[in-house]
Amino acid sequence: MCAPFPNNTRNVLTEDETAFLRAAIAEAEKAKGRGRHPFGSIVVDASGSVVARAGNNSMPPEGNPTQHAELRVVAAAFGVLGQNGMSTATLYSSAEPCVMCTGAAYWTGVGRIVYALSEPLLLTLTGDDPDNPTLSLPCRDVISRGQRKIDVVGPLLEDEAAAAHEGFWS
Repeated sequence: MCAPFPNNTRNVLTEDETAFLRAAIAEAEKAKGRGRHPFGSIVVDASGSVVARAGNNSMPPEGNPTQHAELRVVAAAFGVLGQNGMSTATLYSSAEPCVMCTGAAYWTGVGRIVYALSEPLLLTLTGDDPDNPTLSLPCRDVISRGQRKIDVVGPLLEDEAAAAHEGFWS
């Protein structure tokens, strides 16, 4: 079981935590600026240091469908922190992690997920765009099927996160 986090699931963030979530949204804007899907994530360790950041890279020719921001960032953070460090780390994401990314967070041992944009709102923004064939399965539901707890906080700052998607989807 991971160490408890002070805000648990109350959807209340400190000033620093809000800044970290905005940093994840900034990564989404950077990804969009590179012509990539507008998703971004960072991982912050227990001391409050950003140990990894990533934007989405799932679009060919450079990327592939498994290169979501959350998957990329937890893989990079695991390389720095290892299993023990991940248990007290937080994944901040511009959007609610999909099934694949929630699984990656689970398997790398992250202790907490904080996200901005909810899956239902994301679906309204992307519509039936073939580049985002969303799986409408909340990350909390995925985590509830596991053998260890991950604290989840979100959605928060949805309007700010939604702005990165404006004009991107067909």
